[in-house]
Amino acid sequence: MSDTPTLIPVHELQMLHDNICQTLGDPKRIQLLYALSQGPRSVNALTELLEAPQSTVSRHLAVLRQRGLVETQRDGTTVVYSLAVPELVVIIESMRGILRKMLAQQLESLSPTS
Repeated sequence: MSDTPTLIPVHELQMLHDNICQTLGDPKRIQLLYALSQGPRSVNALTELLEAPQSTVSRHLAVLRQRGLVETQRDGTTVVYSLAVPELVVIIESMRGILRKMLAQQLESLSPTS
């Protein structure tokens, strides 16, 4: 067994960055993913929940759909959105946990020692 670390190929990292990281670069999209993690919702329901203009919500949903992170289904004349990759919210929760730990460490390093 070798101690040499295995590097992730650059093309795979570029795909990860282009398809997921950039998509998550807007907090409104993360809010939409969290809202959809609670169950499928229409644009109107998401607009009300996020207290954002419908055009903004629709634009962000279009990006999420284009990247394959949400799916749509018709319910009569209403389009209902749902998560295509529910595991993504679990990963975001892990990232939030890392952020909380980093902030606690920073706060601790700023505290005067007794």
